[in-house]
Amino acid sequence: MIRVLRLSLVCVLLLWAARPASAPAGTAAAAADAPTDAALPPGQSGLPLPRFASLRAPEVNLRTGPGIRYPVEWVYTRRGMPLEIVGEFDTWRRIRDWQGTEGWVHQSMLSGQRSALIVGKQRPLRRTPDDEAPAIALVQAGVVGEIDGCEGSWCRIVVQGFAGWLREDEFYGVLPDETIE
Repeated sequence: MIRVLRLSLVCVLLLWAARPASAPAGTAAAAADAPTDAALPPGQSGLPLPRFASLRAPEVNLRTGPGIRYPVEWVYTRRGMPLEIVGEFDTWRRIRDWQGTEGWVHQSMLSGQRSALIVGKQRPLRRTPDDEAPAIALVQAGVVGEIDGCEGSWCRIVVQGFAGWLREDEFYGVLPDETIE
């Protein structure tokens, strides 16, 4: 009798551990799935696809499929780097990076904090959203900053304490003409 109870308890625990994890509302994992544009088609989570998120951890494995049994194809080592979520399966997100590389990352490794990766060449961070506005800083390609908000084709970016404006074609991290408040 005790052996049957132990076996039943082990089965219940295994089933409980194998259940899909879901992020409770208000947690950081749920924030990674924050909607960006209601007009986009929803993913499995009910949130729009594509949408942007950023890396939560300093090391994140990019896998060939949605699960830990799939091999690691790449390891990202830049906390805060923006990634585009293009698909979902259970608690896994199919992402695309700024170079077009795609793979799968667990949702717990993503944050809802919006970030920008400066691409191309050195860019002037402008005082106002105008091509003729004076530059307050020069930002090197490859630098990651936080997106403070976007209106039209301009976004307010914070990089190492400097806050200014960049056109959305000067960095990776937003959808075309996306509004971020």
